[in-house]
Parts: sequence; structure tokens; C-alpha cells
Amino acid sequence: MSEVRVPDEVFVLHDDGGRPAPARRGRTGFATPDVAVDLNPAGEGLEIHLSSPSRGLSLVALRWHDPLPEPALILGDAWERSYGDLQWRHRQPDRVLPWYWLAHDPATGRTEGMGVRVRPAAFCSWNLDEDGVTLWLDVRNGAAPVEPGGRRLHAATVVRLGPRADMSPFAALTELCRAMCDDPLLPPEPVVGANNWYYAYGRDFGPGEVLRDAETIADLAGGHPVRPFCVVDAGWSPGGECPGGPWTAGLPGLFDDMPGLAAGIAAAGARPGIWLRPAALSVVDDPSRLRAGPRPVPEQPLDLSIPDNLHTIGADVRRLTGWGFDLIKHDFSTYDHFARWGFHMGRRLTEPGWALADRTVTNAEVLLSLYRTIRQAAGDALVLGCNTVGHLAAGLVHLQRTGDDTSGRFWERTRRMGVNTLAFRLAQHRTFFAVDADCVPCTPATPWERNREFLDLVARSGTALFVSVDPRARTAGVDADLRAAVRIALDGGVPGGVEPLDWLHTNSPRDWRTGDGHRRYRWLEPYGAGPLMDGTELLGL
Repeated sequence: MSEVRVPDEVFVLHDDGGRPAPARRGRTGFATPDVAVDLNPAGEGLEIHLSSPSRGLSLVALRWHDPLPEPALILGDAWERSYGDLQWRHRQPDRVLPWYWLAHDPATGRTEGMGVRVRPAAFCSWNLDEDGVTLWLDVRNGAAPVEPGGRRLHAATVVRLGPRADMSPFAALTELCRAMCDDPLLPPEPVVGANNWYYAYGRDFGPGEVLRDAETIADLAGGHPVRPFCVVDAGWSPGGECPGGPWTAGLPGLFDDMPGLAAGIAAAGARPGIWLRPAALSVVDDPSRLRAGPRPVPEQPLDLSIPDNLHTIGADVRRLTGWGFDLIKHDFSTYDHFARWGFHMGRRLTEPGWALADRTVTNAEVLLSLYRTIRQAAGDALVLGCNTVGHLAAGLVHLQRTGDDTSGRFWERTRRMGVNTLAFRLAQHRTFFAVDADCVPCTPATPWERNREFLDLVARSGTALFVSVDPRARTAGVDADLRAAVRIALDGGVPGGVEPLDWLHTNSPRDWRTGDGHRRYRWLEPYGAGPLMDGTELLGL
């Protein structure tokens, strides 16, 4: 890694009106009459602290006059999950690059980049243009300026990978990710399991179907010393297919005995896992618990700046682990906080005009408090974050769903989401957490000859492998494919892992180094890439 020099300019924006105002350079950083931006070299990083005791603060921009080579290809990350949209592109000045950027010059073979260390107090993004690089620190509270008072925010720590020609772009990204996180929380063993979402979709299943899935994954594991998981996904609790809380009991008349279900999964040879949506309620006991701002769905969002809400969430997680579940999958919290999916967040993370109950904390700090609460309450259970902000959750989740949903209905969604996130976020595997590129579906509605390719790649990668197996899709050949892949995944993947080779030129790489060999995968149908056919064309993907 390389030393990060002090930026050439700093700009400050207090609210959404007007333009960012320039700050004046001083002895320890930059300042305006209302804001101090203190810059402290720390090892090879640059710590950024913000103080604004008498006025609200929204954004701070740090500007380096370091233009990149004209032909450089540029890669960034995503705010939370990716949505099939990660790729190398030529320079685009208005492109929002969350958390980090990497640039590769095809003419020289050099790769360089910058990023912020995980768990910052700001939502951090970059712009790269003809004249230099800008880091934006978003410290808003909901959609309003944060009012920190006498608090001094450690907004971010910047790290830099200097130009390197002695490694591949993938190795360079891995090194940058390692510099951004020196304390990943990793599962002690490979994580492999069954999840019923992609054939049940939260409907028409009960304990019998869950136990059948547990027996299936245990049979596919074939007595391997690493026990697989069976995850009870959404649909086990009252309120619909993806409900909010309260999380006090299962669906009456069907999931009446949750401790008994966990024990039954364990007796079938699998480890029990369970899904919850911690930051929303389907049944509201006290409206004062809800956050202000947009509420576009029936599930009502909790204000995560209220300590009592975090206490309740911690109690919910302890209840689930007390029932005997060894893996907690928490979902929807980014959406429930911002009322936007990641692909709609852009520079403005949420709708304007609202603030949290506690105006002194930033959105990043609020989500960090949620993740810390869940991690502490989970105890010895593994924590899997879904629709969580990976750059904030690193070190607080064992596993991270890094891409949007695959599909048990349309292969094209699995290709777009699953292959893309595995390729472009694989460098985060075991540097931030264990990557989960989402389930490999095995359903009558999706072509097994395509799903089998994705299954093979995920298994070889050593990332988390979850399969969603509809009993109607099982044949002797399908079972043989599943069994072989599950065994590879339980072994931790192939020695040396996998690496995308053609990812500079496509958003769904098909050429991969696997171990010390090479494999080419066939992702496309005979007619090529088709429409998603499930309404998600509206996402612009």
C-alpha cells in the first residue's frame, strides 16, 4: 500500500440548498467558520475527522488533483447489494463509485485505487474525472443534515493502492480490500446449506417441507465432517411473504413449535438457520417507534436511532438463537431505513424531507449500531447480512449476500445477479467476510444445464453455497451434480480458489481460473441474453 497525501481542496455542504463551499487550508486540515475537517496521517492511511458544533452538516468533499491515464478502465463497488450492475468502464465523471475505486491502464498493465476503511461514520463515494479524484462523505441523518453538536466524527480513513504492474487487477483489488479491513469476521468452516426461498417464495410450506430440505442437504453432504445448514427463510412468521415483526412466535397453526423445528433440523443432520426482518413491523404496538419519512410498503420501518428499538431487536435475535437456530439471516434493513433499494440510492440516499429521532447521529452510525446489536445478540450463531451495507457490516457479519436475488423462475436473473456479484465482489471474500452470491436454484422452471454451471463455479470458489432444491426437479443426474458440488464446497472450494479472467470486458465473466486450471462457463441461452420477464426490467438492468 502507499501513503495517502493530504487532498488539494476540501468543500463543505451544510444542507441541500446551494453549492459546496470551499474550506481554507490550515495546520491540521481544512476549515470554514462552522466546520473543521481534521486530517491525520495514520500509518499508510489518512484519518478524516469532522466537527460542526453550531450548525448541521450534510456533505464534505475532498479533492485530489491526480488525473488518471486516459484509457484507464475504472471499477467501483455498490452501496449495499449489487444489482447486476458492477463492471469496468471508461471514465465517467458523474458515476458514483461507493466505498472504493480501482483503475487499470491496459497500455501499461498498471492498476491503482483508493478506498475507505470499513465501518466509517459516513456513506463514502468517489468520482473520477479528467482533472482528478473526489471523495464525498455523506454524513446526513435520514435526509437532513446531521447535528453532531460537540461530537467529533471519525468520518473515514482513506487508504491507497499505488500503481502496480506486478499483479492482476483481481489481485490488486484483493490487496486493496485487505487494506480496508484488518478484522474480518469469518465463519470457522465452509458454509453450505439449503434454503427454500427459490421454490417456495414464502408460501405454502410448513415444518414438513423444512425437515425434508434438511434431510436433502444432509444426504447430499454424505457424512462430510462439516455439517451443512438448513435455513428457514421468510414465510415462517405472521404477516405475509416478507413480513416485519414482532418476532415472538411462528405462524399459528403451522409453525407453533419453533424450538422443536430447530431440533428436528439438527436431528436430520443439518444445522438450523432462520430469516428475520429486524428493522420493520407488521404489527405496530406504538407508532412512536417508527421512523419519519417515506413508507412505501405495508411493513412499517423502525427508527433505528431510538435505543429501545435496538434493545427489542437484540431480544428478538436472542429469542431465535434460544430456540436453537445456529445461523441468523437478517434482511431488508437498508430498504427499511432509506425506503430505497441500492440501485436507486445514487448520490441522494433517500427521499428528501425527513430526519431521525436522534439528530446527532449519521445514517452510517445508525446502521452500524443495528449490526453491532445483532452481532452481539447472536452469540455463537453465525450472522448472514442480506440487504445490508457490506462496507459497514464487515467485521460484524460472518457472511454477506453481496448481490440481489437469483431466481427459481427465470435463469436470466441468476445470470445477471449471481454471476456478476460473484465475479466483481469475490475480492471481498475472506477479506471482509465470507461472500454469499445467493442460492443456486434447482426448480422445474429454470434450465438445469445453466444452473449447473453456476453451481459448479460457486462450489469451486469456496464462497458460501446455498441450494434451493424443489423436489419436483430432482433426478438421478441432478442429484449427482448437487452431491459433487456440495462436497467441493464443504471442502472449502478448490485449492487456490477461482478468479475471473475476462472481467475487464464483460459484466458476466465466463472465463475463470479455477485452482491451477481454466474453465469456460456457458451463461447464455441459445437466443442470448433475454428479458427478465418478472418485472425487474424496471430496474434498468
